[in-house]
Amino acid sequence: MLASQRQERVLAHVRTHGAVRVADLVRTLGVSDMTVRRDIAELARAGLVRRVHGGAVAPDTPARSTDEPGFEAKRTWAGPEKAAVARAALADVEAGQALALSAGSTTWLLASLLAADPALRPLTVVTNGLRVADVLHAAGDDALEVVLTGGTRTPSDALVGPVADAALAALRVDRTFLGVHGLDADGATTPNLAEAATDRALVRCAAATTVLADHTKWGIVGLARICGYDDVDTLVTDAGVPDDARTHLSASVGRLVVAPVDAPADSPARTPDAAPTPGDQP
Repeated sequence: MLASQRQERVLAHVRTHGAVRVADLVRTLGVSDMTVRRDIAELARAGLVRRVHGGAVAPDTPARSTDEPGFEAKRTWAGPEKAAVARAALADVEAGQALALSAGSTTWLLASLLAADPALRPLTVVTNGLRVADVLHAAGDDALEVVLTGGTRTPSDALVGPVADAALAALRVDRTFLGVHGLDADGATTPNLAEAATDRALVRCAAATTVLADHTKWGIVGLARICGYDDVDTLVTDAGVPDDARTHLSASVGRLVVAPVDAPADSPARTPDAAPTPGDQP
């Protein structure tokens, strides 16, 4: 197939679906990753598509759909709310379980709580989050086993792509704790096409899924859909969630948990450097 023919197919897919993943094009076109990326680069230079991490989108796609902030930026946003969500999520954890934690600043806070609580042992945690794995490993506890998926690193320190997806397909865990970029009436989204696929693999490998999303995530729509609410057993948010969102979520998920926020909105987030003791937990 000529380069012009491949590029026509890429463009047709973007115009029909709004986005396309490099991994999907490699499979359907039967060419290398490098060839697909060159084709996307040519289309981007012509102004026909916009390159994003893991693929391409239509040039008029809103920026917020594809912006992917780094971990250090995300950890500073809504710190007390994220800490409240993480504390409330801890109620779904029992000693002896195997868990999966996605990458993200809220799951990182949950990991700090797991690392600090010796009552939650033994425990196995599968994660595609480098920061999550770091804080769990730092606990230095042989009864806390950490399994990294492997994969390609994103700006937010997630491991994604076919290696991560294949690893998760071979595993079964009791519960996945999933951080998300945004929530709307239809479900959870992320700006990263490859991360959406890996997040779906995290959901599929679990007997139950808990989504962690502070109230600032409501109304934010990322480019790629992760899942609908039929796939969510529990959703944990904070008391700042709007009334209309609370009503919709209560009717859409298996269980909605609204965590109280004890600290003022401008106080610093709780971090693993100052991890809570078991007595701090609700």
